[in-house]
Amino acid sequence: MVGDGDPHPEGGFGRQLDEPETGYGGRRPEPPASMPSGLVDSAVYSRGYRYASPATLADTYRCLQELTGAMAWIGLYRPDRDQIVSLAREFRLHDLAVEDAINAHQRPKLERFGDTLFVVLRAARYVDVREEVEFSEVHLFIGPGFVVTVRHGEAPDLAAVRARLEAEPEMLARGPQAVLYAILDQVVDGYAPVVAGLENDIDEIETEVFGGDPNASRRIYELSREVIQFQRAARPLLGVLAALAAGSGKYGTDEELQRYLRDVTDHLTQVVERVDSFRHLLQNILAVNATLVSQQQNEEMRSLTAASYAQNEELKKISAWAAILFAPTLIGTVYGMNFVHMPELHWRYGYLFAVALMALVCGSLYLVFKRRGWL
Repeated sequence: MVGDGDPHPEGGFGRQLDEPETGYGGRRPEPPASMPSGLVDSAVYSRGYRYASPATLADTYRCLQELTGAMAWIGLYRPDRDQIVSLAREFRLHDLAVEDAINAHQRPKLERFGDTLFVVLRAARYVDVREEVEFSEVHLFIGPGFVVTVRHGEAPDLAAVRARLEAEPEMLARGPQAVLYAILDQVVDGYAPVVAGLENDIDEIETEVFGGDPNASRRIYELSREVIQFQRAARPLLGVLAALAAGSGKYGTDEELQRYLRDVTDHLTQVVERVDSFRHLLQNILAVNATLVSQQQNEEMRSLTAASYAQNEELKKISAWAAILFAPTLIGTVYGMNFVHMPELHWRYGYLFAVALMALVCGSLYLVFKRRGWL
């Protein structure tokens, strides 16, 4: 099991750290050259200092058993089932939490199984090259004398969290809850660049919308999906922090850690409010874009209608003149037929009659078309 120190009487995580029997005298050892697949880092701490850096899980268990009042912090990256099962057997982790850690794809949540906490966090990072937000998960098992982190994705940078805590032994000496706070703080701080990136994308979209970019609608839709996913990652975390705050008195959480958790809650609240405003803003931008597209289509329809009207007017004129010119052609065609027995063919005034008839018909058609506005 995890050592012979007594856990907090109320089921909390604090332990009274005794003097290490053997160790490195507070000096941080060099990490091993290579580690098994899935094991990123494993360390045993005493009084806030790294006491040992076991190369395997079995070595970690053995060191933790030999050292009274120590804390183990085991970091895993996409581990296999055997490693998770080994940890579950050693630290008596609940089967449901173990399955969640193996399968991932969980929403942010906090569950308590006896004196062990199971916390799921969703981290986010903004990728400038693709202008996209990437999401990942980190699962934490927090219990008396141990912290197990299972990371599914590139974020958060838990190595930076470990380095920061090891640089502050007084904070690390507060036990597993200090590690939980530090990881929560890292996840929430990682939301700030994402918020800035989304805000910049929204500014660009506004420029595209009022610039008449035809691809603006697609980008608005894609960005709206990212904002919704971000909401699903950040908003449930408020419930996690609220649950931790509610249980701080019962489980004897250090007062200083309670202050830190309130600070994280304040930062997260600001992030959630900003993201909510982004979603409303994108909805308004989408509505404005639809209005502008509709106006543009109306302008195009008016232009097409005007062009069609002008073409109709020209067609009327052409048709009118064609009808006027057709009348003398018809009369001339009739009188140009070479029949012997044809009325008025040998009439002395036949030519003048034909010309007069042509002029009369053309004049009449001209007056009719003029009155109707075709000419």
